[in-house]
Amino acid sequence: MGEQPARGGRVNDDELRRSRAVVIGGGLAGVTAALRLADAGLDVTLLEGRPRLGGLAFSFRRGELTVDNGQHVYLRCCTAYRWFLDRVDGARLAPLQNRLDVPVLDVGRPAGPRLGRLRRNALPVPLHLAAGLAGYPHLSLAERAGVARAALALGRLDPDDPALDAVDFGSWLARHGQSPRTIEALWDLVGVATLNATAPNASLGLAAKVFKTGLLSEPGAADIGWAAVPLGDIHDTMSRKALDSAGVRVELRTKAHGLARTEDGHWVVDTGAERIEADTVVLAVPQRETHALLPEGALDAPDRLLEIGTSPILNVHVVYDRKVLRRPFFAALGSPVQWVFDRTEASGLTGPGQYLAVSQSAAGDEIDLPVAELRARYLPELERLLPAARGAGIRDFFVTRERTATFAPAPGVGLLRPGTLTRAPGLFLAGAWTATGWPATMEGAVRSGASAADAALLALGRPHEHPLQEAA
Repeated sequence: MGEQPARGGRVNDDELRRSRAVVIGGGLAGVTAALRLADAGLDVTLLEGRPRLGGLAFSFRRGELTVDNGQHVYLRCCTAYRWFLDRVDGARLAPLQNRLDVPVLDVGRPAGPRLGRLRRNALPVPLHLAAGLAGYPHLSLAERAGVARAALALGRLDPDDPALDAVDFGSWLARHGQSPRTIEALWDLVGVATLNATAPNASLGLAAKVFKTGLLSEPGAADIGWAAVPLGDIHDTMSRKALDSAGVRVELRTKAHGLARTEDGHWVVDTGAERIEADTVVLAVPQRETHALLPEGALDAPDRLLEIGTSPILNVHVVYDRKVLRRPFFAALGSPVQWVFDRTEASGLTGPGQYLAVSQSAAGDEIDLPVAELRARYLPELERLLPAARGAGIRDFFVTRERTATFAPAPGVGLLRPGTLTRAPGLFLAGAWTATGWPATMEGAVRSGASAADAALLALGRPHEHPLQEAA
């Protein structure tokens, strides 16, 4: 929006050590910003209203289980999130596949269920996917050839071209010869999980970012990683340890109620219990909370934040009394089920049985359905997908709902997403919903936090090296 930081000039080391920063929000964006600022020598306080860190990627206890609120994955191309894992010493707990390999089970065929795979080899781009696409049984020969042509056309797009933001991905795919079956069995299979929207409801610019970066940048870019432990072990426990080691003061169950400038140009953050004075403030909370805290004049059009829509994610959790799935995960076609993950070991489940998490993105039609109705819908579907589940006992069935899981990546959303800079000196924005160039992912959240910290350090006149410089 053209805002520029109003502070500049170099400060000496003594003054820098006295510089104070408050980061409001303890999700991935806020934790990243706090670590980056503390690593540069600032005195940092992190405020989080919840009793834990991690934002919308967290864990909780349910009986003997430690449950993630939803299944979160990342890709090898997610260099910012991989930096975050390294920074909190959690990389070993969220390993990546050696090579992309996604089992895709189609149960909608008249001839009966069929398993296919989306996988790559070690050849250069785009040959790394050619053999996998050629052998993908869920598309016809003509449809596979059409995918190759559309992929080449997608590769010629510039995701940063603002004109792409006004176009929906579904229309673009149709213009490039993609059949409804091709969209279901390939483009939406990947796109719904990464964008949290179907192709007609997704900005072409964001879709191009996902597919160009993940599939067409380097051979291993789309290799999938996920936490082998509860997300809270990484995003809360290990993040808190890293923050403590960096000297960050972390205040949980503490919300910022107000933000004001003093006559001498500092900020005062009011938590109700205390007033914290700072030189720098990073707002790393959702867009509506940010709107409520923004001082007048900080953005040209602050009400645009309220126009950024949200998209829900539903997760169905089933604990069986026996093992029903031999693979770590799979995707489904011809079924309401989208993706299924085995969370048995990560959850700490003991004794016989298996715990599966069914991840349903863009779940607007189901997010408010009663548990009983979801149970009646999904247990038979899992039996249709997994014959071993037929007759298995159900030890537990429950649902987690994130009604505002991500910002909606609809066409035109790029005009609404602000950058990290504001017109208020020393005030910066972070969050996956800001203008990162990425959809609402863990990668986008970390990138936003790093960008906010870099902008703050630049405004303080602090020479710095971007931790993601090689990947940016």
